[in-house]
Amino acid sequence: MNDVLDSVTNWLTVPEAAEELNVPLGRVRRMLEEHQLIAARRDGVLKIPAEVIVDGEPLASLQGTMIVLLDCVLSEQEAVEWLYTFDDSLPGTPMEFLLKGHKSAVRRLAMLLA
Repeated sequence: MNDVLDSVTNWLTVPEAAEELNVPLGRVRRMLEEHQLIAARRDGVLKIPAEVIVDGEPLASLQGTMIVLLDCVLSEQEAVEWLYTFDDSLPGTPMEFLLKGHKSAVRRLAMLLA
């Protein structure tokens, strides 16, 4: 089985993310609950893709995009996987386009899931 999250090359544990963001562990957990950050279980450990922390801050476009995906009745895990799944209409992964600053194109595509 091909796991789309295998394309993520650098994962951070919650304590590592707290250090990277220079915030307490509880704040990272709150950022995850509020969808400012995303995470997935990797080898049984909750991990955050390092690329969603940009210049010491959560990727600004991530929270709104996650809310759109969750409103489309995806689970958090499915939403994270969708962000890393190649889409011909972009072309690339939604995460690649978020990182390039193209949140509108990604959110339009996400709304088609509803």
